[in-house]
Amino acid sequence: MISLDKLSPTDRNPESDTSVGGDFASSEKANNAVNPIPSKERSGVFPPFRQSEQVKYREKCDKYVQSGLNRNVTVKFLMEKLIGLGCKPPEGFINCRNCGDKLAGGGFGIVEEVALVSQPGALISSTKNEKEDAHETRGSVGDETNKCNQNFQNLKDKIDAQNRGLTKLRLLPEIFLCQEHLVNEQHAHQSIVHELIHAIDLCRTNMDPINNCVHMACTEIRAENLSGECDWTREIINGRVVNFRGHGAECVKRRAILSVKANPNCTDRASDYVDAAFAKCFKDTYPFDRHPNLR
Repeated sequence: MISLDKLSPTDRNPESDTSVGGDFASSEKANNAVNPIPSKERSGVFPPFRQSEQVKYREKCDKYVQSGLNRNVTVKFLMEKLIGLGCKPPEGFINCRNCGDKLAGGGFGIVEEVALVSQPGALISSTKNEKEDAHETRGSVGDETNKCNQNFQNLKDKIDAQNRGLTKLRLLPEIFLCQEHLVNEQHAHQSIVHELIHAIDLCRTNMDPINNCVHMACTEIRAENLSGECDWTREIINGRVVNFRGHGAECVKRRAILSVKANPNCTDRASDYVDAAFAKCFKDTYPFDRHPNLR
């Protein structure tokens, strides 16, 4: 039996109040994605006309982020709650990236590898990690693709190295939006809300979504449920509504399974992990008093 560990606001990660984790974004999160990137451009090297497109995508995405932070009631509420929990977001916490062909609205967290040295218990940071890569590329539009598109095999290799005792993985706090796959402002704001739910979950609990698949399932269930990404209008337009009664829960479960499958630790039993966490986590609307879409 797969058990769901108790998740309590008092179980905050003792290592850092800002220790928040990662979202293994599923392909369905951008099912309305515009202009898929041609395969020859997936390396992040774009001809001039494509670079000019990325500049336009970035400008529009930046506007969506600012409108969310300044005017979207739900985004503002979640940011205030995150700060109130003692997890003040770092500078550049929410940013826009060129994600190439990674069809996702956004993601949460950067996986950093910390190399284990020969002395027992001693840790040193690897000389080249994804945090450094992210800082190097933030603000550019032509070479971010590889940094954003953390694919399944890349993550699997990192997990395998950790399992062999060579490295230790940790998640660095950051929300990114995939600028070329945002359909409109509402889509951008829903993506921000989704990732902020993850941030709050990892701030208030001692979750480990890389290594504990039920923890990952729980935060994905909550993020899908509370972000509005299973909105009836979107589901009807996309032809996914078969039974009106109970479809909201079905949508949340479907999308959560896709996200959990993206974690190599959890792929084979993703449905089992989501089932184990669903009853408790679907009902958990924290930090809202009730579901935010219920008027």
